Amino acid sequence: MGTPGFAEVKHVPVNQAMRDYLVRSCSPPDPAVRGLAESTANVGDAAGMAVPLEQVALLTVLTKLVSARCAVDVGTFTGLSALAMARGLVPGGRVISCDVTDGWIGLAREHWRHAGVDDRIDFRLGPAGRTLRTLEAASADIVFVDADKMNYPTYLELAVPVLRPGGLLLADNVLLDGYVLDPELADAGLARRSAQALRTFNATLAADERLETVMLPIADGLTIARKH
Repeated sequence: MGTPGFAEVKHVPVNQAMRDYLVRSCSPPDPAVRGLAESTANVGDAAGMAVPLEQVALLTVLTKLVSARCAVDVGTFTGLSALAMARGLVPGGRVISCDVTDGWIGLAREHWRHAGVDDRIDFRLGPAGRTLRTLEAASADIVFVDADKMNYPTYLELAVPVLRPGGLLLADNVLLDGYVLDPELADAGLARRSAQALRTFNATLAADERLETVMLPIADGLTIARKH
């Protein structure tokens, strides 16, 4: 029985067995998504940057829910998030996907073609901030941020004007392996600075009156913010 006057906190630790069950309890990924996920897993240590399958499914559902015509993908990597959103676009829609490297774009485009969505994805090489600054105000329905953590506060300020009212800002890795609770526990250097930047970003986003925000403990933490 809980303490009178306080709701019990409901929490189930997500170990590997629970995550496997979670993934099995989602609609199964289609061959295009599974194929790209498997190819991504073989790129080496960088594979850890990929969004997990359950998050791929969520991106597609959220893109469909806002009837997205324009989605912005900040951080392309091997193209899983761009593929996920491209599958959810309304007819004639497009994903603008940007990255500072094109090291994996060949792999991404191969799988985009196999999925039949390559004509819906506009890859732009260069800093995401530069791409966001070129977009018209209120022109995007959804912006997914999964790139360099130090620049999350900058991406926030650039993304909100680009979103239409009712549009969604999605931010990945907002828990950063738990280091946002105490950035000083992270290794000195980039890891600690990234944790500090994300802690600032999370607090700023929660207090931003332009948005209504919820943080979910999916994967490494995902924040969904809807523009008023």
